[in-house]
Amino acid sequence: MALVGAMLVSAFGCGKNGANAPVKEEAQDHTLYPMAAESFVGDTMPYFDGGTYHIFYLADMRDGKVGYHPWALMDTEDFTSYEFFGEVIPYGESADTQDNALGTGSVIKDKSNVYHAFYTGHNDIRSPKEAIMHATSTDLKHWEKQPDDTFISDGTYSTDDFRDPYVLYMEDEDEYWMLITTRKDNMGVIAKYVSKDLKTWTDGGVFFKNDMGSDSNLECPTLLKYQGEWYLTFSDQWPNRVVHYRKTDDLTKGFEKPEKDSFDGNGFYAGRLETDGNRLFLVGWNGTKVDHLDGGDYEWGGNMVAHELVQEADKSLHVVLNSSIAKELNHPLDNNPQQYTESIERKDSSYRFSGKEYEMVRMQLLEGSYLIEADIADYNKDGLFGFAFNPDEEQVGNLNLVFDVKHGEIKFYNTNQLYAQDPQTTVDFDFGDCEAIHVSLVISDGVAVMYVNDTVALTARMYMSQGTDWGFFSIESPVSFQNVSLSK
Repeated sequence: MALVGAMLVSAFGCGKNGANAPVKEEAQDHTLYPMAAESFVGDTMPYFDGGTYHIFYLADMRDGKVGYHPWALMDTEDFTSYEFFGEVIPYGESADTQDNALGTGSVIKDKSNVYHAFYTGHNDIRSPKEAIMHATSTDLKHWEKQPDDTFISDGTYSTDDFRDPYVLYMEDEDEYWMLITTRKDNMGVIAKYVSKDLKTWTDGGVFFKNDMGSDSNLECPTLLKYQGEWYLTFSDQWPNRVVHYRKTDDLTKGFEKPEKDSFDGNGFYAGRLETDGNRLFLVGWNGTKVDHLDGGDYEWGGNMVAHELVQEADKSLHVVLNSSIAKELNHPLDNNPQQYTESIERKDSSYRFSGKEYEMVRMQLLEGSYLIEADIADYNKDGLFGFAFNPDEEQVGNLNLVFDVKHGEIKFYNTNQLYAQDPQTTVDFDFGDCEAIHVSLVISDGVAVMYVNDTVALTARMYMSQGTDWGFFSIESPVSFQNVSLSK
C-alpha cells in the first residue's frame, strides 16, 4: 500500500466548505484524566470507603532527587472531578533506607476501623532491593510507618522482584491474603501470603503463574469478588505491557482465561480494580512521552485514566465509557465541517465515503475536554478508516486512530506515515459480527480514550489533540460515518 503521508488529496481542495468560525466553549471544562500540580501519576491504588474512591498513587515528581515516588492521594466520587491532598506517605529520609523509593501497594481497613497501607520499599543499592512495608492511619491522610512489620522474600521467591502487595480480607477463612508480584524458577508469579493480624505474614505458596507464554512479571495484581465472580487482574511487564484479567466462581478451581483477556492497549498500564458494590472500575495511567512530543515513546507515569467495566451474562468483563463522564460532557457543539472531499456524500451529520483513494472530512479545532461520537457502517472486509488529529498539508493526520477490518485490529499511529511505520498501539477487535460500530472518543488533557461497541478501549497520548483541527477519513474504503456528534 502506498504511504498515506504521500497520497495526493487533490479532490479535497475543491471540496465543500463548512463553517470556519471557532467553536463557542460555553460549557464548563473538566479534568477527566488528572495529574497533580506537583507530579505526574504513577501506579494507582484505588480504595473505596465512605462513598468515595480514594485514589492513592505513586507521585512521579521527576525532580532528580535520590528518593522518589512517595504516595499521594486524590479523592473522587465518580471519576469526573477530583480533590487532591498531595503527599501522604513519604519515601525514606536517607539514600540507604529500604524505602528510598516507594512502590505500589494497597489499602485496607481492619475490624477496628484502622486503615493499613502495605507498600513496596525499593532501593537499588540494597540487597534485597525490595521489601513489603506497612503503615497505619485513622483518616487515610496521616500515616505512621510500622518498620518492625517489614518483610522480604526468604529465598523461595526472587529477592529483587518482590513487590506490589494487594491485601484483601477473606471472610470465609477469617484471614487476610496478600498477593505479591514476584518470580519463582525464572517465571513471573503471584505469590500468596496469609495473616490473621495484618502484622505477621506466612507464605501460602504460588497463587497464580504466568500463563501467557512468556516469563513476564505480573505487576500490580488485584483480586476482587464482584457480582458473584472472582476477578484477578495484572499487567504484563513485558512484552505487551497491557492489563489482563482472569475469572472464576471458585478460587479452589483455578482461573479461566477469557477469550478477550485484556481491556486496552499499551497506552493504559497498571490498572487495578475497585468497586462500590454496584459499579466496577479499572484505574490505571496513560504515560507521558519522551520530550512531551507525540512522536516519542511512552514514559512511566502520566495521567490517571479510569475505565468503567460491565459484567456480561458469561461473567466476562467489557470496558465501557464511564456513564458519569457521558453525563458531564452533554453540552452540544457545532459540528459543521470545514471541508470534505467532494466524493463524499453528506446528509446532515452523516457522511458516506466512496472508497476512492484517500477521503477526509476536516473539522475545526477543539480544546479542553470533549466527546466525539459516531456510528460507523457500510464498510467491507478490507475496510481501512478512522479518526485523524493535527492534519498536515495533505490532510493526513499526524495522529491517527485506525480501524483495520482486514486484520481485525484497531491501531494508533503517532505519525502520518501509516503502514511505513509500526503503530504505537494495537488492540484486537472482531469486526465480523458488527453491522455497525459505535465509537465514543473522549479527549482531555492531552489524553484520548476511544471506546468501541462497549467492548474494547484504546487509550493514547495525543498532545496535539488540543488546539488543532481533526477529522475522519477513509483509505480506499467505502464506509459511512453516521450521527457524528460533538459535546463538551
